[in-house]
Amino acid sequence: MCHLCEWNDKDSNDYVFNPVKGRREFILDSMATAGGLAAAMSLPNTAFANMEMPEDEVVRIGYIPITDASALLVAHAMGFFEDEGLKVAKPTLIRGWSPLIEGFAAKKFNLVHFLKPIPIWMRYNNNFPVKITGWAHTNGSGVVVGKHTGIEDFKGLAGKQVAVPYWYSMHNIVLQMALKNAGLEPVIQDQTDKLKPNQVNLQIMPPPDMPTALAARKIDAYIVAEPFNAAGEMLAGAKMIRFTGDIWENHPCCVVCMHEEHTEKKKVWSQKVMNAVVRGAMYAQENKEEVAKMLSREGKRYLPMKAKVVLKAMTDYSTTEYAHPDAIHHPDWGVGRIDFNPWPYPSATEFIVDHLKTTLVAGDTTFLQKLDSKFVAKDLVNYEYVKNAMDKFGAWDKVEGVNPAHPTTREEVFKL
Repeated sequence: MCHLCEWNDKDSNDYVFNPVKGRREFILDSMATAGGLAAAMSLPNTAFANMEMPEDEVVRIGYIPITDASALLVAHAMGFFEDEGLKVAKPTLIRGWSPLIEGFAAKKFNLVHFLKPIPIWMRYNNNFPVKITGWAHTNGSGVVVGKHTGIEDFKGLAGKQVAVPYWYSMHNIVLQMALKNAGLEPVIQDQTDKLKPNQVNLQIMPPPDMPTALAARKIDAYIVAEPFNAAGEMLAGAKMIRFTGDIWENHPCCVVCMHEEHTEKKKVWSQKVMNAVVRGAMYAQENKEEVAKMLSREGKRYLPMKAKVVLKAMTDYSTTEYAHPDAIHHPDWGVGRIDFNPWPYPSATEFIVDHLKTTLVAGDTTFLQKLDSKFVAKDLVNYEYVKNAMDKFGAWDKVEGVNPAHPTTREEVFKL
């Protein structure tokens, strides 16, 4: 059991992944491993067709206990939803991406954060009407290796077992691009199968399970969102070999998602929701230390981590501390360990769609090959509400990575 977190201290409202008791959730993640969740996602379209969101319009947030959810959680903690005249339920913590997807599909939640490629897979592989309404954050992830490995860079991952949070994730895309750049071949196979000298075996694993799996040497490395990199460093003596924000400048990771029917039929409600979320992002960007404590066990307990872990996860980006291994190659970019810019740049969506086509994932990927990235950037994302909110609160000048001359466009910078 992690000494920096306590998973048994759960609120009665939590929708909890439990690998022992929660066989249903385990099955879902296993299905995702095998690509079978894609088949399950075809069920909600039919099974949940008549399940409508309650007309009380209570904001119902589902989240994974990672800092990616900060904007949503800060908006709840600071009363920003109430400021908009909205009712909001206590956010529901979920430990795995598959049950969060299922909860959203079942309309248990009407506001969630998903890894950016997940809604691509939901909408175009499963025809599920999901809309991205903003970015939850930028940067905020890294690659850590176990202290037993002695690995210093991506080349050192040859012949190793590496965990990713989900096949359809920015993490899987960036990791595989880095491995290929190092002359390595990503593969997906049973852990007991022998690897070639240049191969790296990938597996998906719920983020909360990664630090303990690394400590137990069940895996050699993982790539994930914070605070589980910081937890790995502080719990298991893990070493950070590269921050993802140092590879892809101000990259998206998790995005804010809503049901398409709500963005189309409940425009006032949707605008108010995004007003609160944008304020949450701005507050998180400007008050990282305060927010770290707020999210932690010593604060409002949104994350089951101690404040010192969350604080490291949100603020520790020192070129001196991370010189060996050299985890920061581009200090001139001026990025933080995590930042919060809610504007969903179309170029980043196009980047992800284009590179997802060449990324190894489990399951049938036929739908990916047919996708036009420019079409996806227009069809999947609602820009209206987030832009209105950013204009209203003057967010363009207060968040990172915005070019004042062209605030809504940019060129993607990816350097290994």
